[in-house]
Amino acid sequence: MKNIFKALSLSYKSAPLAVREQVALTEEEIKNFSLKIRDLFGIQESLVVSTCNRTEVYYVAEQNITAELIKVLLIEKGINNTELYFDYFQQLNTQAEAVQHLFEVATGLHSKVVGDLQIPNQVKQSYQIAADLNMAGPFLHRLMHTIFFANKRVAQETSFRDGAASTSYAAVALTEEVTRNINNPKVLILGLGEIGIDVCKNMADQEFAEITVMNRTLAKAEKIAAGRNFRIADFSTLEREIKRADVIISSVMIDKPIVTKELIERIGILTFKYFIDLSVPRSVEDNVEEIPGALVYNIDSLRERADEALKSRLASIPHVERIIAEAIVGFDDWSKEMVVSPTINKLKNALEQIRKEEMARHLKNLSPEESEKIEKITMGIVQKIMKLPVIQLKAACKRGDADQLVDVLTELFDLEKQPDNSAYSH
Repeated sequence: MKNIFKALSLSYKSAPLAVREQVALTEEEIKNFSLKIRDLFGIQESLVVSTCNRTEVYYVAEQNITAELIKVLLIEKGINNTELYFDYFQQLNTQAEAVQHLFEVATGLHSKVVGDLQIPNQVKQSYQIAADLNMAGPFLHRLMHTIFFANKRVAQETSFRDGAASTSYAAVALTEEVTRNINNPKVLILGLGEIGIDVCKNMADQEFAEITVMNRTLAKAEKIAAGRNFRIADFSTLEREIKRADVIISSVMIDKPIVTKELIERIGILTFKYFIDLSVPRSVEDNVEEIPGALVYNIDSLRERADEALKSRLASIPHVERIIAEAIVGFDDWSKEMVVSPTINKLKNALEQIRKEEMARHLKNLSPEESEKIEKITMGIVQKIMKLPVIQLKAACKRGDADQLVDVLTELFDLEKQPDNSAYSH
């Protein structure tokens, strides 16, 4: 089997945030880069994935051009001193490595929080972009649908997706839980440090609430809200926004609590109000919960939830790996068979040509009914002749020695002259 599928990867495992930020691609940049490598290198199938934690390019080509793609990617991002960045990239130059890596990324094994669905969802979006650009051919289509099926098995057969395994996602899950019976709940995310930003990212995919973001630096709130359906509130309107919100998720870095019992008493609570405090030290006073209708959750209780979920997910990893291994075996069998697909199609074309020529010679004096009968008979004969060579070719593929049989068939039937009408040819 030819190593036609390869990849390059820059991720949180190999590169610091400062480097990942420089290389990250927007959706528009993904489209432009995909088209550029098609024009430069003739790549017809590629998948480009880019998030804050990873930027990866998967491509189909007989030649190894991974190093060239890294260089083009860096130059596209305005990085001219490319040599300094090469060591941050992992190069996956065999099909087995690249396929295994994409399976693991797309199922969440390589997510920062293991089992997290954010990266799998972004891989799906990247595949959609590739399909829209006509840069997902038979190989990539088959690979991605095999991955999607494996993902479905992971969800159905394991606990790998169960629970909220990060503190920020646990906060989102808790928010959804406590607002289940509230019509159009309003959530205020207060403070946009690392945890606050994580909460925003996890909230971005949710549609159960209206989200407002607030930070002491308004520009930061505006940056986080850009491209998301978030409201922005100025820090000077804190009291008003707390009064308006059903859930307040606070991760403000401050020496003393910003949400006090006095403040909440002054605002007044008409129904339940939930405070999720992710700050260390705390930004919500303990005694806020003494006010009727106010419920406070602190980071320790959320970490407990997240730790339990993470233990369950980690325990599921061997099962997930087995599912991936089974899926890869099936995909590899298909991939190997595709190597002989052109030969099968050429043989079929050669036999079909003989059949049609003979039919043309003998059908002139026959009635339409007789012609139709002979058409069916001769087509059946061709199919039966084809059956054994196809079985033998596919068996040879699995053994890894199809080349010799391909050469014999090509010489016997002079197949070099035949067109290959298959959808897949490499």
